[in-house]
Amino acid sequence: MGQPVRDYLLTLCVTAAVTYLLTGPVRKFAIAVGAMPAIRARDVHREPTPRLGGIAMFGGLCAGLIVADHLHNLKDVFELSNEPRALLSGAALIWLIGVLDDKFEIDALIKLGGQMIAAAVMVIQGLTILWLPIPGVGTVALTQWQGTLLTVALVVITINAVNFVDGLDGLAAGMVCIASAAFFLYAYRLWMGYGIEAAAPATLFAAILMGMCLGFLPHNMHPARIFMGDSGSMLIGLVLAAGAISITGQVDPDNMKIFFEGSERGATHAMFPVFIPLVLPLTIIAIPAADLILAIVRRTWNGQSPFAADRGHLHHRLLEIGHSHSRAVLIMYFWSAIIAFGAVAYSVHSASTWIVFIIIAASVVGLVLLLMPRFTPRAPHWANRFVPPRYRRGAAVRASSPSYEENPAPVASGAQQGVQGARMGEEDAERAPVAVGVSGVNGATAIGARSRFPERRSIDSSR
Repeated sequence: MGQPVRDYLLTLCVTAAVTYLLTGPVRKFAIAVGAMPAIRARDVHREPTPRLGGIAMFGGLCAGLIVADHLHNLKDVFELSNEPRALLSGAALIWLIGVLDDKFEIDALIKLGGQMIAAAVMVIQGLTILWLPIPGVGTVALTQWQGTLLTVALVVITINAVNFVDGLDGLAAGMVCIASAAFFLYAYRLWMGYGIEAAAPATLFAAILMGMCLGFLPHNMHPARIFMGDSGSMLIGLVLAAGAISITGQVDPDNMKIFFEGSERGATHAMFPVFIPLVLPLTIIAIPAADLILAIVRRTWNGQSPFAADRGHLHHRLLEIGHSHSRAVLIMYFWSAIIAFGAVAYSVHSASTWIVFIIIAASVVGLVLLLMPRFTPRAPHWANRFVPPRYRRGAAVRASSPSYEENPAPVASGAQQGVQGARMGEEDAERAPVAVGVSGVNGATAIGARSRFPERRSIDSSR
């Protein structure tokens, strides 16, 4: 069992390394071809930032598949299944559409049509849902049309959920990495723990997806040097959906009788907690899915098109109530991890009440962090040299504060307070709440005039 783990780890590392090394040249290429759109009304970043990061991520995907095809424990996935080729075909198509959108801003309906075609391409090559396990009923076989429609719907929903959440530096890549890590643990357990070979492609897809995200994150963390754009967000959304569809619709229910006594109906019922993260892939990307649903409802209620961009996403709301950029991203990571790993843990030990207690306790911690946007943790004095300046105590904080260097004397008057407030550090500026729709600023949560922090690189509400 150790050898397959090493093969997966090697595939992940190669994918991450190729993605990381390609991102720098891709950034230069994006600048050269002008894939740096001007600041739009809905944007919250201060400077034009190159996109097309999906080119590097697609390169990492191809490298991961090539390496896996030559590894002893993984090459059987390519020999016994057509799903890797189906994934590559759909990924290439959706990636091409994303590249064109990053450069030319194509219409939303055209993108939607391209997403449906990419999903259909995968269905034609065998990556589709054949049946669904339903507790108390048993396995429900789907007709060809039912399976096709359900597969296309899941792919389109997952792609757009990831695309909608791509609004802060490192947010989409980090959340998808968390979801794919949880999914990898589950799929690997099905394959190696129960010997279900149909779970092997999904396990490989999850490992490659983690590598794509980990390789891109160093370039995309705040302040981002490059955005993944639609070429990246739609790509990782499709890979995530492909893994869930592969294992949900391909696991033969007859194999369950080998591991669970009783009828097929009893086996399905016993295995239902295990299928929770799979029947609905939105379980492991619940935060992006919730953002997608809320955005559609909000825009429809306001008489707008569901595809019209706005500045009311969940990450925008976190910034509005006073959270800094980094904290908003970490909070989204935290909730994604609770939901994804909580679902996987419940699938393993559904009868254990301690799992429920842990999830509840973690949720309480998350709510406390969510409702305390102005609380800044301080590291102990001995750790000052290891943490960013904003988390240091005492003299380290004062030395790193521009307002302290320029105005060491206590502020006595309202006018002086105004001057000092205008010179506050970038992190404090990010925590200052601003209402959605403020005119005269570049985005829902931008603070003040653009010239206040000319060097600042920030975020984009729609890559």
